[in-house]
Amino acid sequence: MTFWIIISVLALAVSILLALAIIRGRSAEEPPAAYDLRVYRDQLTEVDRDLARGVIGPDDAERIRAEVSRRILAADAQLQKGMQEGAQPKTLAMVVAGMALLAMVGGSVWVYSSLGAPGYPDMSLASRIEAADAARVNRVSQSEAEERVPAGATVQAPSPDFIRLMEQLRTAVAERPRDLQGAVLLARNEAALGNFAAARKAQARVLSIKGDQATADDYVDYADMMVLAAGGYVSPEAEAALRAALTRDPQNGPARYYVGLLQAQTGRPDNAFRTWEAALRDGPPDATWIAAIRAQIEEMAFRAGVNYTLPPEGQAPATAPSGPSPEDIANAQDMTPEDRMAMIRNMVQSLSDRLALQGGNSSEWARLIGALGVLGDERQARVIWQEAQSVFWDSPEGLAEVDEAARQAGLTE
Repeated sequence: MTFWIIISVLALAVSILLALAIIRGRSAEEPPAAYDLRVYRDQLTEVDRDLARGVIGPDDAERIRAEVSRRILAADAQLQKGMQEGAQPKTLAMVVAGMALLAMVGGSVWVYSSLGAPGYPDMSLASRIEAADAARVNRVSQSEAEERVPAGATVQAPSPDFIRLMEQLRTAVAERPRDLQGAVLLARNEAALGNFAAARKAQARVLSIKGDQATADDYVDYADMMVLAAGGYVSPEAEAALRAALTRDPQNGPARYYVGLLQAQTGRPDNAFRTWEAALRDGPPDATWIAAIRAQIEEMAFRAGVNYTLPPEGQAPATAPSGPSPEDIANAQDMTPEDRMAMIRNMVQSLSDRLALQGGNSSEWARLIGALGVLGDERQARVIWQEAQSVFWDSPEGLAEVDEAARQAGLTE
């Protein structure tokens, strides 16, 4: 906000100067005829001096005075004509000045209203991350989100026969609460009706019946129904279901899509972009959730400040260099201490920049933490470790890998 205030003040100052210049027009500039008049008067004075010194005679002096006087009259007439014809109308000058002032000041306000964020205070990166974490912790529950969805907004109009069959199915499931097949059918058909609140309750019964035998897809279906019931919002309950799904299958595509959506909704477009970019790279390219990622990833990259080009449909993003490997660091032992540290720092900086802009897998984040430990940069290693924890919160295996790297780097006791 401060930046835009400064820009607006500068625009106002420039507008005022421009308006003053328009109003005054050329009044501050001397017309050529006025300069000529001043020269001719000086010439008359010189004629009198030359005559007094005897440089010229009386006849020559009279002739010169006549010629100079003629030029003075002509210059004066030209000056008077220029003042009458060349002076700009004051009213027109005021109108033009006002339009210039309005265009510059009003234009700056319009640009800020369109591209800026009026009412938002200046926030550092650390403050934005802290605010995003708070938003994620304090977001509304599933039941509250469902209450905000307009009544009947998602319910389709089924045929009378289908309604009768659904009533029979609901009655049968209520009478046999441990009937897995009935619960599965009820969840699917409620979802087909667009009755997602009822569908997620039926799917919760499926999970309860299956217990430890519930699969990642079962939990993803549950999260999907909750998100749809909440109008696209990923609630804490849906997040818990996604965690359970990713614990069973860390590469589950729909779960990774919803995790990215959660990160986007809680003010972390950088993490959302990393999650979606990795999922897009892993594919498969014909999966239904790939289309959802492709439709949103460019906007997410823009919000994250990443210069990203979406690859052609059906083609996975190119894999970027992985940065310094353990072999690279080992080979550096044969160099002089100065050359070795310079090489390691360059590779570490390259990897750090790539992970910040494009993301990477847990092995790359662990490698960066370890390399920073080798360099003795404990403060930066802790920052990277904390960021990696937020990136891999949904991947127990990835989280364990970066935590192990932090332990080996001496960041934990």
